[in-house]
Amino acid sequence: MQSPVNSQTFEAPAGVPRVVGVIPSRWGSTRFPGKSLAPIAGVPLVLRVIRRVRLATTLSDVIVATDDPRIAEVVRADGATAVLTRPDHPSGTDRIAEAVRALPVPPDIVVNIQGDEPLIDPALVDAVAQALATPAAFDMATAATPIASADELHRPDVVKVVTADDGAALYFSRAPIPFVRGAPADFPPVPGRHWRHVGLYAYTRAALERMVAAPPAPLEQLEKLEQLRALALGMRIKVIPTNHSGAGVDSPDDIPRVEALLREQGIV
Repeated sequence: MQSPVNSQTFEAPAGVPRVVGVIPSRWGSTRFPGKSLAPIAGVPLVLRVIRRVRLATTLSDVIVATDDPRIAEVVRADGATAVLTRPDHPSGTDRIAEAVRALPVPPDIVVNIQGDEPLIDPALVDAVAQALATPAAFDMATAATPIASADELHRPDVVKVVTADDGAALYFSRAPIPFVRGAPADFPPVPGRHWRHVGLYAYTRAALERMVAAPPAPLEQLEKLEQLRALALGMRIKVIPTNHSGAGVDSPDDIPRVEALLREQGIV
């Protein structure tokens, strides 16, 4: 991979196609119901995400795709766009596809932005969108950050990715890939070779529709990783290196940590 994106120096080139950022936001959550409206330093989580994403320079619009009128009401009261979607979507990608179909002007590129990342890097949003600016080069784009420890490398909840020389994803796995033959069972990460996937995606509109029209792929079902469906369909996924690993809110216990990070960065 190339050097990671630096949020202080990245500038989106001119001529970017119409790009829409979509934040999937549902009320139901196994660990944290109503998470989208949980106050983070006094501001609902979903609004924190919207305000960060609006700092990206490539987005023509930012919308929230939600199954709940309570979330839609808060989003609209803040002056943002919310699209109500069906409650029975199997994934956030399906919810995004429905919301995009409802837009009066179809986008060329759709960026799937996690709704629980109040510190998302706007420059990284720009970078994944810009990776699709050249027609036919890639169908999707995502991001990855260097793995820092053996614990991180061997944890199944940390998704790893390996790429070709041009940055195209070869495979995503919960296993420690690439494997280091002859190393101890708990081998440490090799600098420049072990990368953690960051859950931010950009799709061409055609790729998004193709994804949601296809059934789950066998490898996807084994690893429980939706991006493996795209690889099984023969799609090319550009992986953007970044130093931004995110700070997600998965449970109420994460809120104090995230609020402290907001204060450190002067965002509160």
